[in-house]
Amino acid sequence: MANASKKNTRYSAADLRAVSDNPEWTRKDFAKAKRFDDAFPDLAATIRRRGKQMAPTKRAVSMRLDVDVLEAYKATGTKWQSRINSDLRKVMKLG
Repeated sequence: MANASKKNTRYSAADLRAVSDNPEWTRKDFAKAKRFDDAFPDLAATIRRRGKQMAPTKRAVSMRLDVDVLEAYKATGTKWQSRINSDLRKVMKLG
């Protein structure tokens, strides 16, 4: 079994740079970089507006549902998970 700490010496640094999808940044790259706010001001503004959630109001769970029930909810379109939540609240008389 090969030693995990041994470096792979089959490829040179130049080889890795030539095929890398995400090459290491140089000082020149950092000098040209823009802050997110400057590059995408409209998007940055919408992100800031959302604010921070103080405490999580929902929790992710895993549950098994009958296929026909799941397909029926999915067929109603987006936000089907929220509709399941709403229906469960009604059945449990939680408001």
